[in-house]
Amino acid sequence: MSTTPTVHFEAASTLAVVVSSHEPLLFLSDDLKIIAASASFCRAFDIDPTSVPGKKLGELGQGEWAMPKLESLLKATASRSADIQAYEIDLKRPNRATRQLVVNAQTLDDGDVEHIRLLVAVTDVTDARAEARLKDDLARDKAILLQEVQHRVANSLQIIASVLMQSARRVQSEEARGHLHNAHHRVMSIAALQRQLSTSPGGSVELRTYLKQLCQSLGASMIADPSRLSIHVSADDSAVEADVSVSLGLIVTELVINALKHAFPDERTGTVMIDYRSSGRDWTLAVADNGIGMAAGRDAPKAGLGTGIVEALVKNLDGEITLSDAGPGTMVTIGHQESAGFQANLSPFVYAR
Repeated sequence: MSTTPTVHFEAASTLAVVVSSHEPLLFLSDDLKIIAASASFCRAFDIDPTSVPGKKLGELGQGEWAMPKLESLLKATASRSADIQAYEIDLKRPNRATRQLVVNAQTLDDGDVEHIRLLVAVTDVTDARAEARLKDDLARDKAILLQEVQHRVANSLQIIASVLMQSARRVQSEEARGHLHNAHHRVMSIAALQRQLSTSPGGSVELRTYLKQLCQSLGASMIADPSRLSIHVSADDSAVEADVSVSLGLIVTELVINALKHAFPDERTGTVMIDYRSSGRDWTLAVADNGIGMAAGRDAPKAGLGTGIVEALVKNLDGEITLSDAGPGTMVTIGHQESAGFQANLSPFVYAR
């Protein structure tokens, strides 16, 4: 029985699929003559469909498809010695913008065992690439603008802090002076964060660097004799989002201010230690001193603005506060725990002063 009708039927089916395809397709012989082109290919590249059959690929249009490298790869694909997958080309036509194309090609058995056929898919990615470049440019410009804004905010905060310090020197009331000093320290906490954000990629804050900068600033403004009092920071490699770092920075500011004010009376020497540890979404922040410890009964200081600020910030972080005797001194531990069994090892931190 002759197989010719079957072969003709399969070839006709292939042609029908190619011509009606919504994707730009070419059906080529092994010598790169065009057997058929999809209507979508002709529309996309402004080619007269009636002029296509029988032409070689390099003869299409005004010769813009005559690309030696592409032809070489197609011939290698036809001989099964190569494979074209996502090969990128630039289609250059007179008086038209260059188009960026992605070409995929594979051999196709359409029933004619004596001849190799190639099915070539051509995708115009010009607009997609332009959109991607635009998004990259916008993201880069946004990052530069954000960095500049953060830098200017940090400078403005420094000016505000300076004004607060000058005002504190002029006022007569000790209570007013204390409030101005506290406001100054809180502003400096945010200024330190802004400086860190301006140099941090992706808006995240590396806590070790941030906390060290913050405590250096607090020490410079509150410790008159560094040989008597000092602040030490210990932290792992954690990086957190900016809003979290704001809360943590303000908490540290309030607790360090409180320790420096109340833990070392009568020229007592000592150290304030800050430690931060995390594991996954769990974290622990501890601020401890080796001062006089917690007062009890009527000698205990009344809760002030700083205490309210810390409690509000901890609540915002879904954390819990623990106040304990550090023997000597006091330790405030703030923890956020989602995983069972997380326990930061803080004992070496407390006693290694």
